[in-house]
Amino acid sequence: MQGFIDFLTFRSFISPHVLVVCYYIGALGVPVGSWFFARWIKRKYWVVSDIYESSKTTIFNITRTKDRMLFYVLFALFFFCMEILWRMMFEFLIAYLQMREALLELATH
Repeated sequence: MQGFIDFLTFRSFISPHVLVVCYYIGALGVPVGSWFFARWIKRKYWVVSDIYESSKTTIFNITRTKDRMLFYVLFALFFFCMEILWRMMFEFLIAYLQMREALLELATH
């Protein structure tokens, strides 16, 4: 019962657990969800599908294979960097909460 009272009076935080869930939603859910959303838009609206197909053909015709590969490598590199930054942001937030808990522990002794 004391744990529930601590939860209601904000003496114990649920933030570390919620932050882990939010991290995985952002790291895995957003890229996969965006891909499914883009596919859904392409299937639902024929104009978008036509624009996509014509632009894909045009890009394929005016660029070299080397340039397309460079684009894919850069995209993967940027995606990886954003995933690292996303992870670091959540690590800092969790570390802040752990420091808060440690300082509260020191203050009570």
